[in-house]
Amino acid sequence: MKSGIHPDYHEITVIMADGTEFKTRSCYGEAGASLRLDVDPKTHPAWTGVQRMLDTGGQVAKFNKRFAGIGAIKK
Repeated sequence: MKSGIHPDYHEITVIMADGTEFKTRSCYGEAGASLRLDVDPKTHPAWTGVQRMLDTGGQVAKFNKRFAGIGAIKK
């Protein structure tokens, strides 16, 4: 590797949304900095598998009605 062209790689503390924290190495901030996460694997639906669909004002029904014919095979 060429010297002097790579960012500083140091240890930081990551604080999860539920308050748990761990140390990792990163280029983020200065050495000893803290990175606070609003979303973490314990709370985000992408990791928990629990998803909610909110239909405010019939928006989902309106979308389905508008794009019902897309992808249908026409003879």
